[in-house]
Amino acid sequence: MAVRLLPEIPPEAMPWVRRLAIAAAILVTVIFATARLLQLYPWNEKIFDLWAYWSTRSGFDYASARPGVSGAYIYSPAFAHLIAPLTALPFAVFAAAWTALLVAALGWLTGWRAFFIGILAPVTMSIAIGQVDLLMAVAIVLGLRWPAAWVLPIITKVTPGVGLVWFAARREWRQLAIALGATFAVVAVSWAIDPKAWQGWVGMLLRHQFPTPADGIYLPVSVWVRLPLVVALIAWGARTDRRWVLPVGVCLSLPTVWLNTPTILIGVLPLVAMGATTPAARWLRGEAGSLPALLPLRVRRRVRRAGLVLRRELAG
Repeated sequence: MAVRLLPEIPPEAMPWVRRLAIAAAILVTVIFATARLLQLYPWNEKIFDLWAYWSTRSGFDYASARPGVSGAYIYSPAFAHLIAPLTALPFAVFAAAWTALLVAALGWLTGWRAFFIGILAPVTMSIAIGQVDLLMAVAIVLGLRWPAAWVLPIITKVTPGVGLVWFAARREWRQLAIALGATFAVVAVSWAIDPKAWQGWVGMLLRHQFPTPADGIYLPVSVWVRLPLVVALIAWGARTDRRWVLPVGVCLSLPTVWLNTPTILIGVLPLVAMGATTPAARWLRGEAGSLPALLPLRVRRRVRRAGLVLRRELAG
């Protein structure tokens, strides 16, 4: 006999449950972002990942940076250049805006479930430290229609680029070319801006440094062991049209799988039947009422209206 972990919610009560869940998510986000904005302890500590991102406004210190060190910036210069308009803000404003951005990503991926998923330990941790896990999950979903979105996982963690095996296995050469071309273009522009920073970053990678047990809890399996298995998983998923393997593969492909890393698995939800009503799933189906499809739709509508007005004026 099946055992229910939670009481069954009557169908007529679901609209209220959803409204309450959305209201709770908004309330928690406002409180958390306000705490960042007011620089309340401990959310003003200069040890979180978001501090590392913001600190790139003053340059890069790849010579002493090491994976696992709290507050160390180890992503490529390209990511720092992409978020430069945000890092130009005061730290408190940046931290509040970054928190709101991560929660918005969570909401897009999960819909009304955002509050319930957001209180899971890995997700709460990821948002609290400002990690890019949720943005990577968004990029994976976006990448199914906009291949250029794969730029983000590649210029941050590098090894998630293994996700492009999806296009190769499906012989979707145009999508693969777009993803690679977009990444090359971003890297080329970033290199032109600060070639010395790129030299420092490459030098850091060539040191082959990895976290130690003193840095925190992580999956004690080398990335070089995991990558071949991830390639096989993604290739299998691509050939059998199982899109949910992409977030799983990317999660396991990271150089270090920390406690917060499973947050990337939220990207599975809009790719399976359970998450069919999430904004991300609706966007994948091309439905007009879901961001990021909403903005282009409004632009198209305004263009049509402008065209009608112009034709009327010409006819008059």
